Amino acid sequence: MPRLFACCLTALLLTIGLADLGLAQNLPRLLERAEVVPAQELWLEPGDRLQLRAKAAPGARVTTSWGLALPELHPSMAGGQTGIYQVSYVVRPGDTLNNRRIKLYAQLPNGRRDSLLTGTAVRVLDPNVPQLARTRGPLAYLNYGLGEDRLGGAKLGYLDSLVLLHVTGRVGGQYRVRLAENQTAWVPLEVARLLPPGGLVPQALTGSWSVSGDAQYDYVRVSLPERLPYRSQLLSEPARLVIDVFGATSNTNWITQRAGLQEIENVYYEQPQPDVFRIIIDLKHAQSWGYAVGYQGNTLTIRVRRPPARLQLKGLTVAVDAGHGGDNHGAVGATGAKEKDLTLAIAQRLRQALEQQGATVLMTRDADVSLDNGARVLRLRQAMPHLLVSVHINSAGSPAAKGTATFYRYVGFRPLSQAIYQELLKTGLAPWGNVGAFNFALNGPTEFPNVLVETAFVSNPDDERRLIDPAFQQEVAERIAAGLERFLKETRARGPRGWWRKQPALAR
Repeated sequence: MPRLFACCLTALLLTIGLADLGLAQNLPRLLERAEVVPAQELWLEPGDRLQLRAKAAPGARVTTSWGLALPELHPSMAGGQTGIYQVSYVVRPGDTLNNRRIKLYAQLPNGRRDSLLTGTAVRVLDPNVPQLARTRGPLAYLNYGLGEDRLGGAKLGYLDSLVLLHVTGRVGGQYRVRLAENQTAWVPLEVARLLPPGGLVPQALTGSWSVSGDAQYDYVRVSLPERLPYRSQLLSEPARLVIDVFGATSNTNWITQRAGLQEIENVYYEQPQPDVFRIIIDLKHAQSWGYAVGYQGNTLTIRVRRPPARLQLKGLTVAVDAGHGGDNHGAVGATGAKEKDLTLAIAQRLRQALEQQGATVLMTRDADVSLDNGARVLRLRQAMPHLLVSVHINSAGSPAAKGTATFYRYVGFRPLSQAIYQELLKTGLAPWGNVGAFNFALNGPTEFPNVLVETAFVSNPDDERRLIDPAFQQEVAERIAAGLERFLKETRARGPRGWWRKQPALAR
């Protein structure tokens, strides 16, 4: 009898256990989601914050594999959701995460447990073994931060190839680089090549300078032992260039200025912080005609363009860019009008108007072909026009948006965009505005003054009706050409550096 009872009890317990197992298999997971924030591959260093978030059953205890608890957020802090857990952990020296995903654990008061790996990996860099990289390609650039959009609003500026960078982190497709104390930037993975570990953090003492000119340009050359990163700015009133070289400290004994300078008024330097060397170049004319920064060997070379001999369209080379093209249709109006077709029609008419004035016109495209913006920039840098006009058609989510606008990035090139804008308003289009700090690819080159023209809104019925009219396309082209003439006339009137100090206060 006892043996029979024991067998029945065992069978009963086995049945209950199997039922519990089946029930457990049908229960939802305790941990629905585990992620790092942002949910991309991360490289961190001591002092950085590792942010973790989980979605789990309410009332659970959620921890990392090393025992760090993720507090449960009140629904008011989680968009009304329950069961959201998160923590911000400051990485410490000695933390070892080597490109692996982090496991989170969840446990309910009844003892039920669950675990889940984050979808992306985390690596902690060793500050004693710096990770270095070099830029690569003709269009390497730095970003201010992780912000990104189709117009490149995060872009800090272009860099030459083979510039040495100190990588201190990574988020997804960008490396974080240290420029100087308390100054960082980001570089996309596709324009940087990692070096084997064991290098030295980039830093250098500056040598002596030479300032000279040839038949086309003035030059400033600063000798360095390494290709260091830099940032340039074109400023106005007074017109000047400011170039910060990161990781450099002054050991400059002299600056030799030779005969033949036509655009450089003066050069000098400052050391705003121990690892930032600032080069300042005063320009002779109020209007800058462009500049380029790069390396010849390890010599930082700043090439300053001189004004044209005659400030008139006859004899100038003007680049005209018809936006989009080929498989890139751009904006499309209610009637089916495509931006790529409208921009080409206006650009071709603009070429005719400029050639009638004696200008040489360089078209980035003269047919319905696909051409990415990087290829356009490289071609323009090689051709070195005096001016660039990029023609586009605007669009918005609301048909109420209408009017014409011009866009510039560098304040030193604003007079060009302002002159064309004033002429476009004579078409009767509504004023949309003269827009600055526009970081679009064709506004990025510093080598020549440039402007992007958003002629009108194809998303607005009235604007679209005018845009598809060949007579209006001709009028827009003529107004842009008149804007270029206006810019040249105003540049002649502005004259040399310091012109604004001679004007009445009201004129300023």
